[in-house]
Amino acid sequence: MLLPDICEIRSGYTVRGRLEVAQSGGVLAIQLGDVAPEGRVQVGHLTRLQIDVPPDRYFVRAGDVLFRSRGEKTTAAAIPREFPEAALALLPLIVLRPQHGSLLPEYLAWAINQAPAQRHLEASARGTSMRMIPRSAFDDLNIDVPDLHAQRLIVETAELAGRERELASEIADKRHQLVHAALVAAATHRAHHVERKMK
Repeated sequence: MLLPDICEIRSGYTVRGRLEVAQSGGVLAIQLGDVAPEGRVQVGHLTRLQIDVPPDRYFVRAGDVLFRSRGEKTTAAAIPREFPEAALALLPLIVLRPQHGSLLPEYLAWAINQAPAQRHLEASARGTSMRMIPRSAFDDLNIDVPDLHAQRLIVETAELAGRERELASEIADKRHQLVHAALVAAATHRAHHVERKMK
């Protein structure tokens, strides 16, 4: 299905002038750096900005999907369901709001991050030193949309596979540390043995 038929697509808010962190109050904002390249909104990194409150259409909430339209990795991330409050999405983020009841935000983010969608978006990329995917690239992006049950299974399986990959990486790092610690201990032991023989 074409993406505009299954979700609302809009650009983030453009801030005029310098961004200033609010000392108190302010507007909770999501910037490009708050969305990790691997597809996760880093809720703990969000800041409040001292700006005039923009129109509601620039605010995002749990269930929306944010797309990193600039940089080396142009990936999507679903805003988690435990997201505390509405937040202002800033350019170069693009906001995707799936149709409720037919498309899971987590599935939409997953689908956009897969090779077929990434190839389509890459074909529309502009710039060399600073790549950017224009908002218009989504107008003819086709996404396969299975039933909700299948969407949930795909998302859950992808999350488990990602967790497995993280654990495998952690195990490999621990093994690497243990091997080197054992080698250092062996080297120290042999050095002491040689020193004793030399005395």
